[in-house]
Amino acid sequence: MKRTNIFSRLTRLAAVAAIATFVACGNKLDSYIGSAEELALQPGTSLATSADYENFIFRGEALTSEGAEAALLFHSDGESGYEITLRNGAQDGSIKTGSLRSVRNLYRSLAADGEWFDFEVAVRGKNVAVKINGVDVVCYTEPAAPYREAAHAKKLIGRGAVVAKGVKGDVRLRNMSLEKLAADARNEADTLPPIDEQTDHVIRFQQRDFPVIDWHVHLKGGLTKEMAHAMSMNYGINYGVAPNAGEGGVGRMLADDKEVRSYYEEVKNHPFLFGVQGEGRKWTQTFSQEALGIFDYLFTDAMTIIDHKGRNSRIYRAEEVIRDGGITMEQYMDLIVDQTVKILSYEPADIFANATYIPDDMNLDYEKYWTDERVDKVLDVLQKHNIALEISARYKIPSLDIIRKAKERGIKFTFGTNNVDANFGRLEYSLEAVEKCGLTVEDMWFPTMSTRRDREVVIYNHFDASGKRAKQSK
Repeated sequence: MKRTNIFSRLTRLAAVAAIATFVACGNKLDSYIGSAEELALQPGTSLATSADYENFIFRGEALTSEGAEAALLFHSDGESGYEITLRNGAQDGSIKTGSLRSVRNLYRSLAADGEWFDFEVAVRGKNVAVKINGVDVVCYTEPAAPYREAAHAKKLIGRGAVVAKGVKGDVRLRNMSLEKLAADARNEADTLPPIDEQTDHVIRFQQRDFPVIDWHVHLKGGLTKEMAHAMSMNYGINYGVAPNAGEGGVGRMLADDKEVRSYYEEVKNHPFLFGVQGEGRKWTQTFSQEALGIFDYLFTDAMTIIDHKGRNSRIYRAEEVIRDGGITMEQYMDLIVDQTVKILSYEPADIFANATYIPDDMNLDYEKYWTDERVDKVLDVLQKHNIALEISARYKIPSLDIIRKAKERGIKFTFGTNNVDANFGRLEYSLEAVEKCGLTVEDMWFPTMSTRRDREVVIYNHFDASGKRAKQSK
């Protein structure tokens, strides 16, 4: 009993000390604002402004050590309020710098450990805008009826202190300024309508810190970088933007290493993840691993195959699906599976996109053609080479049964749209598959898991100078 009383007393004293620490530090952030003095944030340290703020712009510079993390809170009493994450480093699934935590999480940082970077947090009415190194990374407008789970019930627009909080490692702040704005301040750049969070599925995943990333977005069909940027921030979906490298696809096609590098320089400072899609079956002969290696990830699909007569066949085009010479539907399906295994075995992709796609005239019998034996052949090679399986929101493939089988094998997943224009959805099928197949954050793929740079490229389709596939001696 005595030990219990002592423990209870110590617990109460610890709680009081924690509150006292926040109160004692409560006036200290003011001394750094407008000052050249550098603030070192250590884990557990919280420094708050003495005054409450409603509309404001908070600017400064930050420096993170490797693996370090800090948070900037606003409209806070020390625990409540919105939180901006400061964390850089590799794309490993951790929430990155500029994130409006658990509301608009980001998975790529525009800053790097060991380098000072600029940050800006602005609150105007119901709008929260975050810039990192001068680039907008968050533009979120809290709707009239925000969706908040119990753990985040206090993440709401109101008024309160601005707080700098150390979480992990060493984070430093300097050259901070804090400007109060008028009660009627508005963000003129906030032009898209707020999302109805009572019906929105994305905010529910954000609240659980489940990564919501569309890795398969193409800038084509009228979709510009600027449009994709605005849509990504409004919907709360991180976009992985990828051009096609090769030939035979639709939209912008990169033709050689020089164009690959030029494209990367064009987009690298935008707040996207950056991939490239190997298009057609000649791309491994056309591009070097070094050039493609500058991208965050590389993916390909089996929508272009070499058919039974050696023809290049884009199976998403009915006129190129030619079953001559007496080949049956079942034999053609075996051909697709055989080509898929070769593609995944010999082409160094991180992600198998548009996975299990088959021609339209076969897709009505999808379950019939994707037998257990055929599925296993594809899953075997994914597992062997640590290739992620894309859950396609556009085509609603693979089937839920195949996704469950892949999960049992420990295969990782990504989400993808493969859009043809600017009018594409919000990963509905992909997120539905998460719920119905019991996927967790641990089931998702990130670039730090990539093994493609260690894989040997095998030239298994030999093309002559004219681009035709050359006959190979046995």
